[in-house]
Order: sequence, then structure tokens, then C-alpha cells
Amino acid sequence: MKRSEIREAVFLLLFRAEFNELKDMPEQMQMFFDAEGEDLRVQVSDEDREYIISRATDVCNHMEEIDKMISEKATGWTVQRMGKVDLTVIRLAVYEIVYDEKVPLGVGINEAVELAKKYGRDESGAFVNGVLAKFDE
Repeated sequence: MKRSEIREAVFLLLFRAEFNELKDMPEQMQMFFDAEGEDLRVQVSDEDREYIISRATDVCNHMEEIDKMISEKATGWTVQRMGKVDLTVIRLAVYEIVYDEKVPLGVGINEAVELAKKYGRDESGAFVNGVLAKFDE
């Protein structure tokens, strides 16, 4: 899988955290991969599957810290007021920006904007870009 496809798979998996408790995520991950043909539209190698699960788990483990960072940067917004797609995209991007030194800031932001445009509302790309741009200040 390409990096962008892996990132999208992690996003789709993390989106489930918006509707389930974090303690239920291992079961959600299993169900996600059981339905991989429907959710991912591509075949996932064992190596990619392990990476996707590891990345999603790590984001979930840092979610409280990530949400705090988002709240500090997103002037006039709280994570509770953000759309679920936008918030999930921003969480993943913030994780990459802060915790993954292999992902340059610009790449993290651009990939997040593309995910927001694909899965969010018409204005999601601009909103995500606006929030994430504040992480460069």
C-alpha cells in the first residue's frame, strides 16, 4: 500500500473511535479488517495491517494530549464542536506532526486536507488547513 492509502486506512479506523469507546477499539479493529474489502477497497498485507493497527492504537493512546493541543490551537473551537470527520483528520495529522518525525509538517497538512476534502463537508479542507497551519507557528 502507498503511504496515502495507509494513512486513509488509519483515518477510517480512527473514525470508529468517534462512535465507540476507546476500550472497544481492538474489537473495532478486528471488524474493520474483516470487512477490508468494503472499507479499504484494496488488499492489505500483514505488514501494512500491523502498521495500521499500531498507528491507530498509538493515536488513541495519545488522544487526550492531542485533543488538548487541538483545543489550544483552534481558536474559538472545541473538539466537541468540530465535525467528526474534521476532528478525526486533525487528530491523525497532529499525531503525525508532533509524534512522527518522519512526516514533514507540510506533508502532514496536505494529506490531512485531502482526506478532509474526500470525506468531509465542502468547507472541511479549508477548516482542517486553518487549524493545522497554527501548528507551524
